[in-house]
Amino acid sequence: MFPSPAIRLLLRRFALLMGVYTLLRLGFYLLNLAPFSGIGAGTVLLAFVHGLRYDVSALLWLNLPLVVLSLLVPVRARTGQQWLRGLFVLLNIPGFLLNIIDWEYYKFIGRRLSNEWSTIGHDIARQSGQIAAQYWYLAIPLLGLIYLLWRLCPMPTRADLAVQGGRRPWPQRALELVLLAAVVVLGLRGGWQLKPLRTGTAFEQQPAVLGHLALNSTFTVIKSVDEAPIERKNYFRAATALRPALGIMPTAERVPGPTPDNVVLLLLESFGSEYNGTENGGHGYTPFFDSLATGPGALLMRENYANGRRSIEALPAVLSGLPSLMDEPFITSSFQTAELHGLGEILGLHGYTTAMYHGATNGTMGFDMFAGIAGMQHYYGLNEYPGGAGSPDYDGHWGIFDEPYLQYFNRQLGATRQPFFATLFTLSSHEPFTMPARYKGKFPAGTLPIQPTIGYTDMALRRFFQAASKMPWYAHTLFVLTADHTSQSAQAGYQNPLGFHKTPLLLYRPGQGLPPANPHRITEQADVPATVLDVLGLPQEQNQLLPFGSSVFDAARPGRAIFRDGDSYYLVHSDFVTELTNTNTVRLYPYRTHFIPNQPVANPNPALVQQYGNELRACVQFYVNGLLDNRLYK
Repeated sequence: MFPSPAIRLLLRRFALLMGVYTLLRLGFYLLNLAPFSGIGAGTVLLAFVHGLRYDVSALLWLNLPLVVLSLLVPVRARTGQQWLRGLFVLLNIPGFLLNIIDWEYYKFIGRRLSNEWSTIGHDIARQSGQIAAQYWYLAIPLLGLIYLLWRLCPMPTRADLAVQGGRRPWPQRALELVLLAAVVVLGLRGGWQLKPLRTGTAFEQQPAVLGHLALNSTFTVIKSVDEAPIERKNYFRAATALRPALGIMPTAERVPGPTPDNVVLLLLESFGSEYNGTENGGHGYTPFFDSLATGPGALLMRENYANGRRSIEALPAVLSGLPSLMDEPFITSSFQTAELHGLGEILGLHGYTTAMYHGATNGTMGFDMFAGIAGMQHYYGLNEYPGGAGSPDYDGHWGIFDEPYLQYFNRQLGATRQPFFATLFTLSSHEPFTMPARYKGKFPAGTLPIQPTIGYTDMALRRFFQAASKMPWYAHTLFVLTADHTSQSAQAGYQNPLGFHKTPLLLYRPGQGLPPANPHRITEQADVPATVLDVLGLPQEQNQLLPFGSSVFDAARPGRAIFRDGDSYYLVHSDFVTELTNTNTVRLYPYRTHFIPNQPVANPNPALVQQYGNELRACVQFYVNGLLDNRLYK
């Protein structure tokens, strides 16, 4: 008989666990109704269905010893099965406890449990008596579920014992083991997708808050086990002392135009400032970008810096104003379930259709996941491109070549309801720097492998704008062009911590131009959300925007940029670059575009050291502790 009695018994026990986790999810929902108010019953039910993937993965990780022992202990061994029954209950008590704790703890942190023991574990241990006294009633469902699991744990039936008596051919047994192993591995990964199931994938649902419902606390804790803990910062004792140093000021509101502008954000892979001619005395590989940057309706911010060095760090910065100030990218960290508002969400509330496009395999670097977190209503990846990986436009490595993908993007925009906000992430100028065969040798070779592909991407941009300019939506659209990060460098002047973050930021508005601004203001990726809202004349509420960036048109606030390099944090102002080391030492360097000297200022102004040092400390503390406590917006 197929499957064997041992596997059938294991499946029945696993089915019972799935049922219990559905009850745990229902309890979480009923005790936390407020965040899910106004969401239809069908949508909530779909979140329960999505949650089954996370339940399978978490339960398999938790019950791996049971899976192995269930295959070794004979079904007919009554004593052995009783021991397995006890193990079955013991292994799952921690999972029950974590999920029941979250019934109440979620109210305080607004996300599922993760690695709290590494951040506030001491405080929890110290207050354990008080916590137990206050939330004693949670012990009732915990004990009830433990009892339920013991009583309902499937045990061998007479039919199982009868089948067990006969020996089965070894090929059948071997096939069963192989199939079981494959199913277990698939379940642990959470499906067939490119990367193992991540916590943030739950937030691809809309509204994104349903991600907390789809998740289970066992999964989020397991996923955070091997994550390096981030240390709480205590430069300032109270928020009242920290906030003034952050430089938070109210922003003057503009009046929205009669017709809302569309917004197109082009995030250009590795398109560092070193490669364009406008920022390098006319020597570069981007003739179209240069012509666009110096033409009417354009504003090139010449002192712009990326907030990180990796593609995976760019999206949180440009879509949510969140720089990268920890070792692990936000997208893959346990903080990906923290409260975060993005341009997609904000503009969606104002009636915009929002979407993100990336021609790479769906799931690459978690971009599709983060697009959902940032409130993007639609995601278009390689799977959605006509022909997918079988298309002649596929580069054989990452995804669709830039030229055809940008043309596809233009066609898609023509069919999108206005006003729209669309983000596109290019990919051809990523290693291994490929381009269609017919273009090889057509662009200046330069001295680095990336430079010809920068020329190819620039050509793809030219053809995109040529096609887009004929579309009815073009004349009332704000274009934002920037890079995700820098890449290979041939110029010594860029080979320093500041130069390694030097990227262009180009705003282009063909219909009615842009407000006046200083093109030499210090800017960063995290300025994009506030800048877009400023140009559109939409309100910039502090409960939607983070304080790290500001609009490039806000004359009341001096521009700045912040990033982490090695073990130090850097804050860029127009006069000095401030470094905060891991020993809390502050150093000042004279600012020059994309260049930091090797030696800091020997005798800096003490007042300036304190002012800039405190500003940088405030940014770091607000970032780190805000993520730990899920209070970035509070």
